[in-house]
Parts: sequence; structure tokens; C-alpha cells
Amino acid sequence: VQLVESGGGLVQDGESLQLSCAASGSTFSINAMGWYQQPPGQQRRLVASITEDGQTTYPDNVQGRFIISRDNAKNTVSLQMNNLKPEDTAVYICAAGTDARLWSRYVNWWGQGTQVTVSS
Repeated sequence: VQLVESGGGLVQDGESLQLSCAASGSTFSINAMGWYQQPPGQQRRLVASITEDGQTTYPDNVQGRFIISRDNAKNTVSLQMNNLKPEDTAVYICAAGTDARLWSRYVNWWGQGTQVTVSS
């Protein structure tokens, strides 16, 4: 499975941005898809995940601001990020796995990442 992200860029504090990730290859084996956030000098952390049947999870710091969605027919996952803050500045990395959980130990495939910068 290959994952290719698009949609990163530079935005102002409070603005919105949408990221997209397209999966190709043996996509039939994918269960959960999602997004990790890696701020400069920090470890990756999961910011949104969605299972094959549409169950979503978010950490508290993005709950209500980020919305993940998925199109199983097109093998794509998107992340709508609203009310962005400077602390959201990071490389956003698409992830997918064969398990319903998408903690890092369960990620089978990673994208290359796309930079999101939020200026104050």
C-alpha cells in the first residue's frame, strides 16, 4: 500500500485547511486510516483516525476542530482542520493499518508527510 498526501501549506491563526491522502496498491487490506502530527523536534502523535466502518477517534487537543472523513470507494481519507493554531504547525503524515486501532504499533503503512504551518 502506498499513501500520498496533499493539501498542506501556510495559513494564518484561526484559518482552515484540508488535507487529503490517497491510498493505492493492496487497499483491500486496510482497516483504519488516519493522520499523525509531528511538530518540529517532537515525536509523532495521532490526531485523528477512522475505521473502515466510519468510527472516528480524536485526542482532546483537536476534538471539535479537526474532522476526519473517508471515501472507501476511492480509497481516500481527508482531514478538515478548522480554527488552526500556531501549535498545530507540524508535518502531517497519513497512516493506515490492518487493525481498527491506529496507534503507532498498529500502523502498517506511512505516507511521506505534508507540511502545515500556522502563523500567528
